[in-house]
Parts: sequence; structure tokens; C-alpha cells
Amino acid sequence: MTDHHGEQPHEVRAFFGPRAAGWDAKFPDDGPAYAAGVAELGLRRGERVLDAGCGTGRALPALREAVGPQGTVLGADLTPEMLAAAVRAGRDRCARLLLADATRLPLPDAALDAVFAAGLISHLPYPEAGFAELARIVRPGGRLALFHPIGRAALAARKGRAVTPDDLRAEPNLRPLLARCGWELIRYEDRDSRYLALAVRRG
Repeated sequence: MTDHHGEQPHEVRAFFGPRAAGWDAKFPDDGPAYAAGVAELGLRRGERVLDAGCGTGRALPALREAVGPQGTVLGADLTPEMLAAAVRAGRDRCARLLLADATRLPLPDAALDAVFAAGLISHLPYPEAGFAELARIVRPGGRLALFHPIGRAALAARKGRAVTPDDLRAEPNLRPLLARCGWELIRYEDRDSRYLALAVRRG
């Protein structure tokens, strides 16, 4: 998750494409954090869930485990190399992978029960359009988890930066942004060990 607000799709692909093959090796210990983040969605057997901006698919095994064999798990990413890395890791056995932009998903209205999104906010060129699209594909009462395995301050420190007040992931910015797009923020955590914002689809 980088502070690249306003990135265009080709910039996202240019950033992640060359890094895809070594991505999991760079963050080898994130698996349990992803599983814990997925658990916060409270998924039930048979539900339908999307990992938006799934990358190499680190959340997909936990999502599949949560919804069981009867459930539907989709993983969407803009970068072909990331999806190829997910296939190499065998995670395509957990989910149907889609090469797709999170702001224009090839899914019908209210098709899903939940969306998991790790590090997605930073890479949405138009965050409002992105969250509105996620709201479109989730049924009323469905859930959205915005996740990262470390918090904003820890992430900024890793990059030698300071946290800025205009960061969309900060609660005072995120809450009204989500509300404008049909989501109600019901839980917010930002600590060194995790970033989690949990929202419910109104309607």
C-alpha cells in the first residue's frame, strides 16, 4: 500500500507488474494477518465474496475457507503479472480470478455479500468512483473490509515518510467518503499491527 493517490491504471500496472514475481517473498509473514483480516468480515458458508485488488491472492485461501465449497470467491486485479503469480502459488484453486479494474467490475448489481480489499485505496485513481462501484455490486447489508497488515504510521515509517492529514485512510476522511458512496463505517482500527476499516452497505 503506497501513497499513490490518483494513479491511473497504466501506472498501477507499471508499478506492480515488475514486482509481482517477488511480491510474496518480500512479505513472507503476512499470511496470518490476512487470515485475521478476512475473519473480521464474518463470512458465512455459501456467501459470495470478492477480493478487490487481490494481487498475488494472499487473502484467497482464507476467503475460500470462510465461505466453504458452496460459496463463491472472486479475485480481481488490474495487473496480469499479479494474477499470474497467484496462479503459480496455486491460489486460483481457491477463487475465480478476473483481470479487471475495481472501478469497472464485470459483475451485476448486488451480486455479492462482501468485499475484502487490501491496500486498494491508495491505487484508486478516483476513490469515490471505486467505492461507489463496490457498493453497486454488494447487496444491502453486505460488508466491506479495507485492510492492510500494518497500520498507517508503521507503513509511512517504512517508507521514510510522515502520515499526512489528507490521507484518505484516516478516519475523518474515510468516513464521509464511504458515506457518500453508500457505505457506513462501523469499525476503524489503525495500529502498528493492522489497519482495518469495516463498513456495511446501506440501502
